[in-house]
Amino acid sequence: MILNINGLYKSFAQSDSAQIEVLKNLNLEVLEGETVAVVGQSGSGKSTLLSLLAGLDRQSSGSLRLKDQEISIMSEEKLTQFRAENIGIIFQQFYLMPHLTALENVSLPLEMFGDEDSHLRAQEALQQVGLAERENHFPHQLSGGESQRVAIARAVVIKPTILLADEPTGNLDNATGVQVANLLFELVETTGMTLLLVTHNTELAERCSRQLTLHSGTFQ
Repeated sequence: MILNINGLYKSFAQSDSAQIEVLKNLNLEVLEGETVAVVGQSGSGKSTLLSLLAGLDRQSSGSLRLKDQEISIMSEEKLTQFRAENIGIIFQQFYLMPHLTALENVSLPLEMFGDEDSHLRAQEALQQVGLAERENHFPHQLSGGESQRVAIARAVVIKPTILLADEPTGNLDNATGVQVANLLFELVETTGMTLLLVTHNTELAERCSRQLTLHSGTFQ
C-alpha cells in the first residue's frame, strides 16, 4: 500500500467565522504502481485533495499516510525532505522558473539537496521527454507543450514514489494535450510509478486503471 487516506476532512474558515467543508470523510487506498484518476467539476475539492497529498496544505482531521508515514504530523523540515524524495508534482500552470534554462529547472529539485549527479540526471530526464536538444532554452523560448514536458521531467527526475498530476493537459490545445498525455502514461508504465491524476477530462481519466468521482467533497 503506497497511499492510505482515512476519514479525511478539510475545512476553511470564512470571514464570519463559519466553516466551509471542502473535503468530507474521504477514504482511499492506492496500491504501488496503480494509476488512479479523480474526476469532478470545478469546486468539487480536487485541487484541495491534491494539495493535501503533496503536503502543501494540512488536513483539518483524519489520516493521510504515504509509504506508511503520517504526513500531517511531520515537521515542515521533515515534510520538505520527504516530499523531495517521494512526491513528484505536475501542475496545470507549469511553474517553471523563468530565469533558468530547461536543464536548470529540471535539476533544481536535485540541487536543493546536494545531489552531485543533478546535471546528468536532469539531462537524462529531458531525454526521456524528448527535449535533450532544448536543455539550454529558457521557458519563454519553449512552446506550451514543451514547457509541460520540462515540468514532467522535473517531476520524475527524483524518481518519486508517487506522481501527482493536476490537470496536466488543461492549458494545452487538444493535439498537444494528447501528446503530453501519451508521454506521461508511457513514463508511468516504464518506471512503474504510482500515478494519481486530478482532471475534469473524462478521456484522460479513462486511461487510468481506476476512476473516482469527487462531488461536493465526497467520493461518489
